[in-house]
Amino acid sequence: MMASVTEIAGLADWLTNTINYEIIKGNAIWRFGLVLLIVLATMVTGRIIQFAVKSYAGRRAQKKGEGPLTLLLKALANPIYAGVFATGIFFAKVPLHFSDETGIRTTISTGWTTLARVILAIAAAYGLYRLVDVIEYYLNRLVGKTETTLDDMLVPIVRKALRLTIAIIAVLLISENILGTNVKSLLLSAGVGGIAVALAAKDTIANFFGSITIFADRPFQMGEIVKIGEHRGPVEEVGFRSTRIRTPEGHLVTIPNNVIVTSSIENIGRRPFIRRTSNITITYDSGHTKAKRAVEIIKEVLAGVPEVNTDGEKPPRVYFSDFNEWSLNIYMSYWVKPADFWLYHKVNEQVNLEIMKRFEAEQIEFAFPSQTLYVKKD
Repeated sequence: MMASVTEIAGLADWLTNTINYEIIKGNAIWRFGLVLLIVLATMVTGRIIQFAVKSYAGRRAQKKGEGPLTLLLKALANPIYAGVFATGIFFAKVPLHFSDETGIRTTISTGWTTLARVILAIAAAYGLYRLVDVIEYYLNRLVGKTETTLDDMLVPIVRKALRLTIAIIAVLLISENILGTNVKSLLLSAGVGGIAVALAAKDTIANFFGSITIFADRPFQMGEIVKIGEHRGPVEEVGFRSTRIRTPEGHLVTIPNNVIVTSSIENIGRRPFIRRTSNITITYDSGHTKAKRAVEIIKEVLAGVPEVNTDGEKPPRVYFSDFNEWSLNIYMSYWVKPADFWLYHKVNEQVNLEIMKRFEAEQIEFAFPSQTLYVKKD
C-alpha cells in the first residue's frame, strides 16, 4: 500500500515538472488567460459580424427579393465567421513565448500556425462553395429565357458538380500546401487502383456520357410524355446517372442514361395531333341507301366538333370501306387538336354519342358478330 502511494506521488511530481518545463516555463499564467480572452473575443466578434450580415441580407430580401447581392451576403455569412475565428486562433499565440529552452516548444508554435492556416483555408473554400448559389441564380435566369425545360434540370447538376470540384480541390491544396502531404505521390500510387475502379465503374461512366448526350441532343423536355422501350409516361427528372419517368399507373421508373441513348425514343408529348382510327359496322339489311347516309352522318358529326382538325393537310376521313363477313364496314379517321390526352377521350365520347343518336334517328342499326343459318327441308 505504501509503495502505491509512493508511486502515485512520484507520478504527480513528474507531471508537474513536465508541465512546468514544457508549457508553463517562460510564460506567466496571465499569458494563457490572454490567449483564452483573444479566442473568446474572436468568437464573439465573428458571431456579431455573422449576425449583422444575415440580418441585413434578410431585410434586403424582404424589400427587394432574392437578388445577387442578397445571395452573396447569405453565402458569405458563415465563411466570414470561420475566417474571423481562424484569424483569432493565429493571433492568440502572440502573448506566448515559444522556445525549446525558455518556453513552449517551437513545434507547438508551428502546429498552432498550421491549425490557423487550415481553418482559414477551409473558410475560404467554404466561401467559394457557398458562392455557387450566386452562380446558380444567374444560371436559372439564363435558362429561364430558353424554351426548353431540360435546361432547368441541368442547373442543379452543374451546381452539384461545381461544389464537388471545389471540395476536392480544397482538400488537395490544403493537404499539399499547408499540411505538407505529397499529394502527387498519393495520386500516382492510386493510379493502378484508379484503373481498377474505372473498370468497375464503366456503367457509371457510360451513364454520365449518356446524360451529356441527352442534354446536348434534347430528345425530350421535362414533363413531356415519352415512350422508351416498354415504359411510357412524363419525364420527371434527368440526372447524371439516370432518367425518371412516371407511368400512367403512378409508378416511378428509373432508366439508366446509357440505355436511353441506345434506345429509340418516342416523344409522344410533341405530337401536334392525336389520331383516332375506328371501324364502324352496320348491318347488311341497311342496304345501299342507309350505308351512304351513315357515311354522310359521320362526316356531319365530325364537322360539328371544333376540336377535330379540318385543315387541308389532315382532314377527317370517312369511307364505306369493306364488306365484312357479318357487316358493312365504314372506316373513320380524324385528328384531335390540341394533343391533350384527356381532351382526346372527351372528343371521342362526344363523337360516339352523337353518331349513336343520329343513327337511331335514321334507323341505322349497328352490326355485331353473328351468323345466319339456312336450313333446307327435303
